[in-house]
Amino acid sequence: MVHLIYASAVSACFEMENEAPYYAPAAFEVYLNGEKQLVSDTNVFSLFSLRPDTDYTLTTRQGEKTEEISFHTPAEACAIDVRAFGATGDGKTDDTQAIQNAIHFTPAGARLYFPAGVYSTRPLALRSHLTLDFAEGAVLLGSKNREEYPILPGTVPLQNGGEMMTGAFEGLVKPMYQSLIHAEYCEDIALIGQGIVDGNAQNSDFWTEFKNFPTARPRLMFFCNCKNVTVHGLTGRNSPSWNMHPFYCERVSFLDMKIQAPKDSPNTDAIDPEACVDVKIIGCRLSVGDDCIAIKSGKIELCRMRNQSARYHVIRNCLMEFGHGAVTLGSETACGVKDLTVNRCLFSHTDRGLRIKTRRGRGKDCDITGITFEKIRMDHVITPVVINMWYNCCDPDRYSDYVKCRTPLPVDERTPHLGEFTFRDLECTGAEAAACYIDGLPEAPIDRVNFENVRISFADDAKPFVPAMQNDAVPRCKMGLYLNNVKNIRLDCVTVQGALGKALIAENCGHVESHQFVEAE
Repeated sequence: MVHLIYASAVSACFEMENEAPYYAPAAFEVYLNGEKQLVSDTNVFSLFSLRPDTDYTLTTRQGEKTEEISFHTPAEACAIDVRAFGATGDGKTDDTQAIQNAIHFTPAGARLYFPAGVYSTRPLALRSHLTLDFAEGAVLLGSKNREEYPILPGTVPLQNGGEMMTGAFEGLVKPMYQSLIHAEYCEDIALIGQGIVDGNAQNSDFWTEFKNFPTARPRLMFFCNCKNVTVHGLTGRNSPSWNMHPFYCERVSFLDMKIQAPKDSPNTDAIDPEACVDVKIIGCRLSVGDDCIAIKSGKIELCRMRNQSARYHVIRNCLMEFGHGAVTLGSETACGVKDLTVNRCLFSHTDRGLRIKTRRGRGKDCDITGITFEKIRMDHVITPVVINMWYNCCDPDRYSDYVKCRTPLPVDERTPHLGEFTFRDLECTGAEAAACYIDGLPEAPIDRVNFENVRISFADDAKPFVPAMQNDAVPRCKMGLYLNNVKNIRLDCVTVQGALGKALIAENCGHVESHQFVEAE
């Protein structure tokens, strides 16, 4: 079965319904109104260069199996070529003012079209009710000169009292360099097409001197307090720091896009929704130098300013390659994370697969629960599952006794809570450090961890590695399922193959229920 999951006036995104992660069980042909368009081997695929306000019939053929659906593209107010405002796309001229004028003067409900070419630009500010459409061969190339990125305030005072949040990084409201594509308090915006948005960080000092900067680096795209945002089909690459950063947004979709950065590029997370509601990440291919996807909700100071949990997120049919973690929650989760589903994804050569990280000091509203990971395949992921309540990075007190103390401390307003986590239908091959590493707080044990139909095997040439980033961490090699400070554990049809020592290590845990747990050589 094939479903339409998004349609703009000139593009559409579709998803095949099956049990396979990311790749389809077999390649299939795609026809539009009877004419062949492409051959796809992925569950999510897209069509571009469609016509607005038009009926279409899509046909897929996979061997002897044929399916057909009809869809209609929405109408648009008008379409305008960005060159009509003076943009050159020659890769030499600074096209910033021409593009910004086009964004400002294009009517609501219109589409701003970028034909093939290289558009050199400084940061751009979006506005509501606008679509930016990048043709195949179109490259939006960010300036390599840091002085051309304005520093924006983290908050702006209001004349009638109070303040408005305008910028943040790593869980704190703070001044920041304006991002290459920047939207504040906008709604109904879309960036679509087969083009590329290139941060050009490899030719700047964004990756080499950032520890000496006066404030936070720009992102490739930053959406602050926006609603109804879609990024479809584009490739993002070489961002100065995080690539996609929605902040206190609602209804955000990243569909069939690619995000690329070198494995050693610093803090180049691919997609980091922070304190957002209703985020969909579907059909994306992500290969970066840090976490591929990190769900966040701020540090405790941000939570006190505006308490909005990250909730109702769906991640499906994505491929994550390299990076520190494939799908991460945290560590900035002071407002909590609830109702997250990760489904039919493929992880390859990441340090960790499914990674939850928090610590003392994130606060009592840091309630992470209702998390389900299912139908996931991992290949050469060093530690497939990590839940770490001792995360020790990115904070001034990271090495303090408060963070490090292994004896129970009083439960107070700074203590986080981890609820229920379900890992279902996982096939993990080539693990190295540990099958899983789950480490709760003694004063606030994790409520429940469920493993259902899970198979984990180790690489023959596995090397020692630290499974979780915490103080006094010890490298592990072929460690089995390690769980510490968990109230309830359920293992149902779980196989651990090739562990050195015990396949299951449960310390300071409550009830352990096991059905068909297999320890294989």
